[in-house]
Amino acid sequence: MDELDKGLAISLSGPGRDRALAEFRRQAAIWNLALPPVAPLVLDFGLGDFGKVGLIEFWIANEAAAGYCGKYLAVTAGQTCPKHRHRVKHETFFVVQGRIEVDCGGRLLELGRGQSLPVPPGVYHRFTGMEPSLILELSMPCEVDDNYFEDARIPIGGNHRPAG
Repeated sequence: MDELDKGLAISLSGPGRDRALAEFRRQAAIWNLALPPVAPLVLDFGLGDFGKVGLIEFWIANEAAAGYCGKYLAVTAGQTCPKHRHRVKHETFFVVQGRIEVDCGGRLLELGRGQSLPVPPGVYHRFTGMEPSLILELSMPCEVDDNYFEDARIPIGGNHRPAG
């Protein structure tokens, strides 16, 4: 199973997914944004409250052999991508639209349109939309199991241990 398929396996489905995507597509139209022709991941991180903890990911490229990945990450106002770190992946976030609050290694930062932030491996980080926001993630290739979430309830990533 490739990494995008792993992501799609944990993506929301049904009416909740449809509503989230319709809302995002309305916002993308306001921004006059071109979207890549890929299946988006609509993630609530298994916590069941997409409006509070979640995001939508459009994987533009995840080229493991070439050593790079590019994704659009979208959050709504008040929505948070939960605190996590990566053992291997280095990533840089570039704010395409909106404003986000970022906790990066315990430092609280506000980033707006046109600003970027590199996040080296091992540094815990999370971001929250201060308004509808779109981030371009440029990084090393994405491996789902290289996500280590601080919240043990999140049932994915390298530190998740299924019951049983």
